[in-house]
Amino acid sequence: MATITSIDTFIVDIPTIRPHVLAMATMHHQSIVLVRMRDSDGVEGIGEGTTIGGLSYGEESPEGIKLAIDTYFAPILKTCDSARVGAAMAKVAQSVFGNHIAKCAVETALLDIAGKRLGVPVSELIAGGRIRDSLPVAWTLASGDTARDIEEAERVLTERRHNIFKLKIGKRAVRDDVAHVAAIKKAVGDRGSVRVDVNQNWDEAQADLGMRLLEDAGVDLVEQPVARHDHAAMARLSAKHIVPLMADEALHGPVDAFAIARCAGARVYAIKIAQSGGLLPAHAVATIAQAAGVGLYGGTMLEGAIGTAASAHLCATLPSLAWGTELFGPLLLTQDILAEPLCYADFELMVPTGPGLGITLDEDRVAFHRRDRSAPILHVVAERA
Repeated sequence: MATITSIDTFIVDIPTIRPHVLAMATMHHQSIVLVRMRDSDGVEGIGEGTTIGGLSYGEESPEGIKLAIDTYFAPILKTCDSARVGAAMAKVAQSVFGNHIAKCAVETALLDIAGKRLGVPVSELIAGGRIRDSLPVAWTLASGDTARDIEEAERVLTERRHNIFKLKIGKRAVRDDVAHVAAIKKAVGDRGSVRVDVNQNWDEAQADLGMRLLEDAGVDLVEQPVARHDHAAMARLSAKHIVPLMADEALHGPVDAFAIARCAGARVYAIKIAQSGGLLPAHAVATIAQAAGVGLYGGTMLEGAIGTAASAHLCATLPSLAWGTELFGPLLLTQDILAEPLCYADFELMVPTGPGLGITLDEDRVAFHRRDRSAPILHVVAERA
């Protein structure tokens, strides 16, 4: 038995390449909780816990994730066998309620250790192993400025980096938001797919109008238009409109996945390892979706490179991924913290092939961005519509 001997957590703050405007906040940096875990055999695993906009998006904040792992997770994990990931996470679940992002961070580190110990990628430890070696990747246009978003879309199309675009909307009046989206779709034309994410910011009447207008504008997908708990509204909207509704914030693990499938509340699920509580429960969410005939999309919490690599390993194992992924998080940051950045080419992300997560940290960059070794950074600006 190889026991966990040390667990180190710290926050890194990395500026974004531009303001990232969501319905609930404008982000100027991303705060990432990094987890380093070492076992008694000297094998080290790394994990990441990342949320969006501090506490404006969900119940967990970077500071809270770190505190939870340090105070509650670490004493439990130090009694566990690092080779038995499922058993370790089950023991954590007995004592820790919720805290899905923190659970994802430590599960990722455990899977990294397990993969390194066996000499195989993390994807080979999930279900039957990987099915694909690369993943289609969407790019989010979230400056809020139509001309700037069109210019950005043209640039990444020319670079052959993305041909799927998601627009963050919900701050403006419905018709104003639709006009913004329609102009971008007209510019992109048939060269790319355009989707929108409302981040729960519409009521049912607004969503009814918005989905009808967005369908007319040529939009392919509408993500979480109404509140995550309003499954009845999601079901009515899904039944009424041709453009598919995708569940995102409504999904916090397999129980939610089953409840939404049962009421036909969405035709697509955003599979997020952080919201699900780890790669293994996220795989369960995907399995429920596929059994119910629901399409899959690899979602993101705007993770940095570690969380993105972990998500890529999970998505590589899914039998069907009709809607692609959104694993662009590292590209939104001004600096990568990997010694060798993840590879994006020909509109896809290459899934790492090395043991464990298949990535190595750039220690100098990590040290530079560590919050406890630099000046405090200003918190995200919350902006409720």
